[in-house]
Amino acid sequence: MNSDAHQIISQVYKAKKDSHAADELIEAYMPFIKSETAKFLNRPPDKSDDELSIAMFAFYESIRNYSKLRGSFLKFAALQIKNRLIDNYRKERRNKGQISLDVSDDDKPDLKDTIRDEHDKYQENELREATQQEINELSAQMQDFGVSMTDVAENSPRQRRTLEICQKAVQYARNNPEILEDFLRTKRVPLAKIADGANVERKSLERHRRYLVAVLLICTNGYEIMRGHIMQVLKGGENK
Repeated sequence: MNSDAHQIISQVYKAKKDSHAADELIEAYMPFIKSETAKFLNRPPDKSDDELSIAMFAFYESIRNYSKLRGSFLKFAALQIKNRLIDNYRKERRNKGQISLDVSDDDKPDLKDTIRDEHDKYQENELREATQQEINELSAQMQDFGVSMTDVAENSPRQRRTLEICQKAVQYARNNPEILEDFLRTKRVPLAKIADGANVERKSLERHRRYLVAVLLICTNGYEIMRGHIMQVLKGGENK
């Protein structure tokens, strides 16, 4: 890790405990925040843009939630900013979808249907791009753990019983941050600790170790789209 990266991490950890230092860090990295907002808007943001305020708050959240075990702070912050902007975009689309636009001609589709189609396509493209970005970043991170996407697909639990065991294991790890930090630091799933804490069979966890690597990484590194999906699978619909 170079000296610039060390300096940023030091500033972030100071800002975690000092609100004044957090304000200074946000001010210092406003060009970065504006750049990430511009990527989303496809234009430079104005001061009046809600998206810029959302990006600033996401950067602040990144300071609060960052751990040096998660790698580059700026990569972590960039992902948090994009996720927050996407969430806001979806909420706006839902709200705008409630506006009545019933003007139409006999030979043309309703205006509301045309606009809805355009919004749906744009939202679908945004979601697809964001999901692909998360998959690419997760795949790269899993390489450090010696696991590939193919490994995960082949190692996923097939039976309800083993799925429930993995559910308990993941829930225990999420409720005990020291387990996740140990996992990120050692790049090994602490199977014994998780099995004991979750009161599940270690052998079952061992058989699905590569799958657990992917799920635990998703739970620790801000992969919000993928986390929502995986929690739906593991928790019978819960995605919190």
